[in-house]
Amino acid sequence: MLNTTRWNRLRYSLYAPLYDAVAERAFRRPRRLALGQVVWQPGMRVLLVGAGTGLDLPWLPRDVELHATDLSPAMVRRTRRRAEALGMDVEATEMDASALRFPDGHFDVVVMHLILAVMPDPARGLAEARRVLRGDGQLCVMDKFQADERPAGIGRRTLNALTSAVATDITRQARPLLEGAGFRIEQDTPVMMGALFRALMARPARDG
Repeated sequence: MLNTTRWNRLRYSLYAPLYDAVAERAFRRPRRLALGQVVWQPGMRVLLVGAGTGLDLPWLPRDVELHATDLSPAMVRRTRRRAEALGMDVEATEMDASALRFPDGHFDVVVMHLILAVMPDPARGLAEARRVLRGDGQLCVMDKFQADERPAGIGRRTLNALTSAVATDITRQARPLLEGAGFRIEQDTPVMMGALFRALMARPARDG
């Protein structure tokens, strides 16, 4: 399987100069709708996981503490430049989403846009998101997902061998992933291409 952390770091470093041309306009509305599902409060500590070039920044409140991570150093540099251009104070750091270097319960909001369909082990990434979230924190997800009601068929799984290497996985299911990682989904909204792209807002499920 070519979808590995090392390969993703390399390919997204190569994609970085072209990323905005492909993703900025296409995902502007889905990003805005997804972030609009979060209940924002001044002073919140917010983490953008897999922040890319920082395309979420224009849709975020200015009165929160922002941290951004990405696997690709080239993407992190572009996030920093975008934050500076917007006049926003953002701590952007190169970091693997499956091994976040933050304490437990550190964030009020974790944003994961267009990363769960990319990372080799999304369950591990969600486990890390849950770990660094406060017990009443919010997880904001926007990505492409296979329908929850049925697993991918053989044709889709075969095509996925190619798409997961050069773009994203097309077989992942939102509810099994989030609920399996201990989240309770509160909102689930189709935001693009019918129900292919969905915005979900979830909170850590209470134990027991």
